[in-house]
Amino acid sequence: MTNGNRVRVVAAGDHFILPSLIKDALGHEVACDVGELTLGWPLEPFGAVAEVVEASDAEDELIEALAGAQVLVTQMGPVTERVLGACPELRLVVVCRGGPVNVNLDAAKRHDVRVCYAPGRNAAATAEFTVGMLLAALRRIPQAHHLLALRGSWDGSTYYTYDHSGLELEDLPVGLVGYGAVGSRVARALCAFGAQVMVYDPYARGEIHGLRLASLDELLRRSRVVTLHARLTAETRGLIGARELALLPRGAVVVNVARGPLLDEDALCAALEDGHLSAAALDTYVQEPLPPHSRLHALADRVVLTPHLGGASRAVAEKAAAIAAAEVGRWVRGEPLAHALT
Repeated sequence: MTNGNRVRVVAAGDHFILPSLIKDALGHEVACDVGELTLGWPLEPFGAVAEVVEASDAEDELIEALAGAQVLVTQMGPVTERVLGACPELRLVVVCRGGPVNVNLDAAKRHDVRVCYAPGRNAAATAEFTVGMLLAALRRIPQAHHLLALRGSWDGSTYYTYDHSGLELEDLPVGLVGYGAVGSRVARALCAFGAQVMVYDPYARGEIHGLRLASLDELLRRSRVVTLHARLTAETRGLIGARELALLPRGAVVVNVARGPLLDEDALCAALEDGHLSAAALDTYVQEPLPPHSRLHALADRVVLTPHLGGASRAVAEKAAAIAAAEVGRWVRGEPLAHALT
């Protein structure tokens, strides 16, 4: 906190969380001098470890901007050991995303720097995107578009046959793995479509939209579609592998707009290749960007692939800036921080 003195804040935004968004949000919360800095985006792959090596070329730029600053607000800026050591006046880092994977938390603790993040900023956007991906996979919308718009071919009309047409959501058994901020929103949306929603989440408490199942195996056996919403932890890494996919009924569909490593991609490809799965929709991958040699590219006729866009909406950027600014306001006023990790 600042004992009433004017605070210097660096808004190290990027092409998504614009520095101007951060500055405007701060203007509503606290009187401060704001230095704006635009960093390249993305600086590092989603899901990277805390110490960001890939963004080392941005460290010098960030260190220079932080001269005399007490607060840094950023989404992707590399808050490494070197940056923290070079900026002794820095006291607070607020990361405009659901997890501060670009911050070396151990180093921040050693340097007595508080670190906050912005949970829930993209829950609505990701839930909506999940439903969109699910519909696209069920009805083969991207494949039909590609044939007509890019090839000028009417061959997509073959989807208007019994053998090739897709599934509809009404009365469809859909299993959700995880019932947090995103999963619960997806459940509500699918219930509105009339789907038979089932949920497996051993940590969920209270009322849920849908039928709660006691085991993942039971959920998979009963689901024509399964969509993943679990957090990525040591426990959930590889949660859906060959054994789990084999439990799904033949012709099932898998959707993952959560975290790539939740799903064994090789096992998924094998299940798609042998026809056990009819389709999949993926926005996240074990390795990002998705490498050119991935087996998924050869399965484009039955897979919908997007480059980690689920949380990208204008509202998300605005919410993230507002959450971050509110945290800076609490720190300046000496109030408890709402989303602090150090």
